[in-house]
Amino acid sequence: MNRLSVVDEMFLHRHKGTGLPSVMQGLWRTDETVDATLLLSLHDVLSEGPLGRRVVRPRVPGARPRFEPNTHVHPLRYPATPIPDDELLAWADEHANVDVDPELGPGWAVAATRLTSGGTALSIVCSHVLTDARGFVRAVADALADRPRRPDPGRQSDLRDAMQLFRKVGSGLRRVKYTPRTEKPPAPQTVHSRPRTALVDVDAAQWKAVAAAEDGSPNALLLAVSAGVARRARIPFPVRISVPVDDRKEGTVSNGVSMVGITVDDGDTLASIRARAAHAYSQPREGAPHNMPAEILQLLPDRIAARVARGAGERDLLCSNIGAVPRELTTLGPYRATGIAMRAMHPGLDTRPARTTTRLSVYACHTDERYTLAFVALDEERFPDTATLRTYLRAELAGRGLEPHFW
Repeated sequence: MNRLSVVDEMFLHRHKGTGLPSVMQGLWRTDETVDATLLLSLHDVLSEGPLGRRVVRPRVPGARPRFEPNTHVHPLRYPATPIPDDELLAWADEHANVDVDPELGPGWAVAATRLTSGGTALSIVCSHVLTDARGFVRAVADALADRPRRPDPGRQSDLRDAMQLFRKVGSGLRRVKYTPRTEKPPAPQTVHSRPRTALVDVDAAQWKAVAAAEDGSPNALLLAVSAGVARRARIPFPVRISVPVDDRKEGTVSNGVSMVGITVDDGDTLASIRARAAHAYSQPREGAPHNMPAEILQLLPDRIAARVARGAGERDLLCSNIGAVPRELTTLGPYRATGIAMRAMHPGLDTRPARTTTRLSVYACHTDERYTLAFVALDEERFPDTATLRTYLRAELAGRGLEPHFW
């Protein structure tokens, strides 16, 4: 089905200025200079897949917006002049600030740069309206394997979609038992500047060994490290963490995540964090306010829906474990990727401030050789610059016996 999901629409509201705008960014680096012809081919295949689409508004009230194919693309950017290796992160941050538009298009962009060491860095960015982290990974993996999954051409009338949505929401409302949320959300802050960021690799065997030694898990260690960086930044404890959970149906690339929340306090161990996370995953997923059917948001006028959903799923921290990197993403044609990172970024904050309760976001992916953590700090007071963020991260990893390798 090519209609937008509830989560798709929430990201669309945020893109239009009613919250924190988000894009997905994948980053690759190689030790060799990647041939421009290969990148042009990748660009072409991506344009034929699920990133090559845009949002179209319905004509019938109550119908959901839909995705339609879009041939409007940003050209590949791959200048001949190399940049120093120590400027790679700044280059990546700059290219996450690209203007992608899920309605007017293009909703995605590809850029690469040569490095003075002889290597190459690649950035692929897309609007979060089009997909989430795992959908993005799948779309790029398909493109690298030259098997584009073209956007769903199926369409049903706006009238039929509206009728089905009304029936679904009406049926859900009859089963609702009003249970207001008891958790008080953190106080929001206004963000006026671009995020401070860090990318770091940790040896995978070392990561797993530290987790196992404390009766934890690799995911519990990710939560603990994230909370530890927050503690060093003096974010008040207990710290509340939003954790995305993949609820997608087989075959979809659209946003398929919902949120659960856990709390980490002073004295928590990897074992206790692991238990808290397991309990959170067993609880009902967070949807619309007061346990109403999530689809009710799609029947409300945009301004009201955006207001009702404002801050949904946000806590002090967001911690997303994207998981294992598919084999297709570990090479760019004949070139082996020596670094792969995935993260959500927030373009335009220096020109259009946004309010959010999230002070720090952390994204993790891993191969057999390494875990890669991407830190995105939004709290301007506690993370005033990149050097401060790196200092906290280096100290936290070292305190757990982990050796960081910064990009």
